[in-house]
Amino acid sequence: MSLQNEIIENLGVKAKINIKQEIRRSIDFMKKYLIFHKEIKVLVLGISGGQDSTLAGKLCQLAISELRKDTNNNDYVFIAVRLPYGIQSDEQDCQDALDFIQPDRYIIVNIKNAVLASEQSLKDAGIILSDFVRGNEKARERMKVQYSIAAINQGIVVGTDHAAEAITGFFTKYGDGATDINPLFRLNKRQIKKLLINMGCPKHLYFKKPTADLEDDRPSQEDESVLGISYDIIDDYLEGKYLQRKYTNIIESLYLKTKHKRHLPINVFDDFWK
Repeated sequence: MSLQNEIIENLGVKAKINIKQEIRRSIDFMKKYLIFHKEIKVLVLGISGGQDSTLAGKLCQLAISELRKDTNNNDYVFIAVRLPYGIQSDEQDCQDALDFIQPDRYIIVNIKNAVLASEQSLKDAGIILSDFVRGNEKARERMKVQYSIAAINQGIVVGTDHAAEAITGFFTKYGDGATDINPLFRLNKRQIKKLLINMGCPKHLYFKKPTADLEDDRPSQEDESVLGISYDIIDDYLEGKYLQRKYTNIIESLYLKTKHKRHLPINVFDDFWK
């Protein structure tokens, strides 16, 4: 089996999807999880105003709404969390995403003071953070907040990880990569856009250029400029299409280099050299 086929199989990507079936699959997945884990009634998700969290948020709200109706139990709740670092430049997109999602509850926690306090504590110990590492601090602080909210509400944290993100390792380890369930796993970027269109998402949100927006020196820098390759090409790879060798090399290099991000902590039984 080629590495490309192995990756596609591992990530569960389909070259062609039935949009309505994939929407239903994600909703049913979350409903089934909550029904099985009877003590859990709450889903928590950070909303950034981008494609991934907008889709995941809408799916969460639909799943929770259906569960309330199915079980006649109003304890089922979806909590959307806004986690800006100071003033977010695309705050209007975040508000538009929330209007589209219509979450049961909406909490805003500004993470800037917490990140600055952590950075100062490290500085006091002689550790000076680079802008890149500070960006990872932001991602981990956001996840810490979500887990605190989930713990207080006996809930779980929902992730936005998808195939195009997983293959490149384009997420912060123990930051946005640390969640309990991932309803978008198996979808690539263009498929996420198709689901958003089908669900009536505002056009400017599903056409929005993806950005992690973590670094102060490079605010709102687009993912594709960091990765060195477009999501369209990554999606073509994930759909089993033939690519020029230079593109295949970039994608597979990213996949192999970030393998540790897709693995639980290494223990003595793991063949980590393979």
